[in-house]
Amino acid sequence: MRALPHPALPVPRPGDGTWTDLDRRKALAYADYVRQVCAHCGTRTAEWDESVGGDEDAYRAITHRCVGCQILADKQKTVPDGDDGFGVKVALIPTSVHAALEFARTQDH
Repeated sequence: MRALPHPALPVPRPGDGTWTDLDRRKALAYADYVRQVCAHCGTRTAEWDESVGGDEDAYRAITHRCVGCQILADKQKTVPDGDDGFGVKVALIPTSVHAALEFARTQDH
């Protein structure tokens, strides 16, 4: 999803924490915009619809390999099926964090 121009949403400021009329209008406009965006591809129907100024060639599909996603998918294959795999989550953590966790684990024994 493309970001709204800055400052699109209310910025916290001193006071009683209430939103101004402008703050509410910005939040409602953003909520309306988000409802129009496809959760899968991040585009809006109007961007493709030539009758409202869109262009059926507005975007091009490309491929991109994310090494992190590839590593996650490979590791996910090692999670057992059935009860043994229920609740097992696969995540990426920095190598330095992993090393620190492993060191702490060896110190506990």
